Amino acid sequence: KVAERKYTKYHCGQRMPELWERSRHTVILVVLAVWGMCMACMGIASILPPREEIEFYGQIHVEPLEQYAEDINFYMDGKEIYIAAYEDVLLNKELFQEELLAGKKLQRAYIAAGSQVIYAPTFGGNRINLAKHGLTDRIEEINRTLVGYSRELAGDGVYVAGDITTSGSFITADGDYTYDDAFKMYQEQVKILADAGIDLIAAETMINIEETLAAVDAANSVCDLPIMCTMTVEADGSIFSGGNAIEAAVSLEAAGADAVGINCSVGPDQLVSVVRSIKENVSIPVIAKPNAGMPTIDDKGNAVYSMNPEDFASYMKILIENGASVVGGCCGTTPAFIRALHDSIR
Repeated sequence: KVAERKYTKYHCGQRMPELWERSRHTVILVVLAVWGMCMACMGIASILPPREEIEFYGQIHVEPLEQYAEDINFYMDGKEIYIAAYEDVLLNKELFQEELLAGKKLQRAYIAAGSQVIYAPTFGGNRINLAKHGLTDRIEEINRTLVGYSRELAGDGVYVAGDITTSGSFITADGDYTYDDAFKMYQEQVKILADAGIDLIAAETMINIEETLAAVDAANSVCDLPIMCTMTVEADGSIFSGGNAIEAAVSLEAAGADAVGINCSVGPDQLVSVVRSIKENVSIPVIAKPNAGMPTIDDKGNAVYSMNPEDFASYMKILIENGASVVGGCCGTTPAFIRALHDSIR
């Protein structure tokens, strides 16, 4: 289905049919590399507190590279802070450059580990999320700039996905947040991302089927690029807002999604039956991008994930055997996890 499309509208989309067709028979390694960049403002999900509720702390101390791969936070004077909320960094050229270099180093590490697709750090770059931080007037600048950084790093051998996610709101009958609101929100961001030169769209960490359908419809209304959709689910496949991963996958394929599956949530050891069931009910590639197991909180308040790279890769091979053909890692995973996964299946 995907291979029959003519991807000529935006940048190098014409390269995608070959990759997508290959995913029916082999495995594509994909990874979300969220940069440790305050400028990004892209670690924002609406579950984060608004800017006025976040306390700021003095001097920034950049944590080791692996920290950026595990979550969207960094530390200031030893205290955790959401990177997207620290607006002052936008005005500090020297600090921005430091964070930019760290982010580029991270994405290079994922490419070196074997990733065939990297995600531009545009995760929370929609109008609703940016409004909570007073940045709606910079939506095009932010999204274009971040795609440009990933595009530069990717070169000719790696694909760049435009990363989009939930607004954090549920589409309801009372009209507070409607399908039309979601459609317009995604349409705006996807159009910017497509014009900036992405190869495909990744709608991930989605928590509501209706909103994800709006994302697919919006993407298809402004470009011909492939769109991958992944829901966040419990170990039994249930979705936080109702429904389950199998229902979502079937509905999304019917709406025009090019690959469907799950990301975040739990570890790969708990998702075998979910992945198998999705595969049995759709004809498009199945995505699996779980966390590095279940986290515990240490005495410093940090999330510590239960799996090491080798265990993660071992369980991911089982997901591949049960139907996943687009695989990667989410929370708790680092370039070492992707390298172990790559080495285990090549």
